[in-house]
Amino acid sequence: MDLGLKNKVIIVTGGYSGIGEAIVREAAKEGAIPVIVGRSGERGRALEGELKQQGFDCLSVAAELGEAGQCEQAIAQTLAKYHRINALVNNAGLNDGVGLESGSPQKFMDSIQNNIFHYYAMAHYALPALKQESDSSIINISSKTGVTGQGGTSAYVASKAGQLGLAREWAVELLPYKIRVNAIAPAEVMTPLYEKWLNTFENPAEKLHEITKRIPLGKRMTTSEEIAYMALFLISGKSAHTTGQIIYVDGGYTHLDRAIT
Repeated sequence: MDLGLKNKVIIVTGGYSGIGEAIVREAAKEGAIPVIVGRSGERGRALEGELKQQGFDCLSVAAELGEAGQCEQAIAQTLAKYHRINALVNNAGLNDGVGLESGSPQKFMDSIQNNIFHYYAMAHYALPALKQESDSSIINISSKTGVTGQGGTSAYVASKAGQLGLAREWAVELLPYKIRVNAIAPAEVMTPLYEKWLNTFENPAEKLHEITKRIPLGKRMTTSEEIAYMALFLISGKSAHTTGQIIYVDGGYTHLDRAIT
């Protein structure tokens, strides 16, 4: 399906790995211009170079997203090159295991700074440019943990729940500008960070089987590409009347009756 994204400038935070990288790659295939924003300038530049070798236009911007000034600069660098922003995909984040017992107030605040602050900051600084376009949108990549909880991850779960809340709040606030805002809530997605977590167990393969047998549809992990396809559909004009929604791309993991697993 041609999603009509040719030459659309799409900013993706955390765009050099995992779900973010999949969104960047699939956006390029659709003819869009992805802007890769994240802490690792080296990895961003490597992905930018690879995509340009394949004939795609893109840009990588190194930014410490926990700092407002660097978020503002990332938007400025995008506008300096392309003079427009059509979509923002807030994606970067890390489950850092800051729990109620295992953490501390300072660790909690640091985690909030790293996991949700930049969702607001990037949207705030991108907003004037988004308002200039007729079909702009924001996507917040969140997590099912923001709805279900997980245990031992207070700060991460608070951030993920907040990302869902912001999507609905912004959908209301930005109605006058016809800027659509939606959120995607993945559950179990095989990314480098997820694989790293699996490898902390004595038997990673056994742990993976324990997880996948509880995923109703296909007894398998969701792929990063499947999240990317949904993100790009929500950005596109094909979903022109969809806003304020939380979309669960999770094989039924979050909501289907556990009896079936």
